[in-house]
Amino acid sequence: MSLTHTGGVAMVTDATFAEEVLAAELPVLVKFTASWCPPCRMIAPVLAEIAQEEGHRLKVVSLDVDENPSTTNAYGVLSMPTLMLFRSGEPVRSLVGARSKRRLLEELGEAL
Repeated sequence: MSLTHTGGVAMVTDATFAEEVLAAELPVLVKFTASWCPPCRMIAPVLAEIAQEEGHRLKVVSLDVDENPSTTNAYGVLSMPTLMLFRSGEPVRSLVGARSKRRLLEELGEAL
């Protein structure tokens, strides 16, 4: 399946979430985002760097909450950006708000 990429981060939808995130072999970091969210835009370059540098051990994707309400509601996402790490189809860590690359990698820590 062809995915849209924004700065190295694949865009997923309600229709592709199960295949691209839940069935993924690697851990997947999902950014729940919105076009109107300034902190979401701030963290986009950080996630693009992580996607490039950590691609061998981590998949990074983005989901627009306004265009994909089913997945957003299923995971109880209320604030943006919410970064949710999935491993073997299950959410194992959830972080809310923009942060530096170093801090984000530290917070994801052993979950990777």
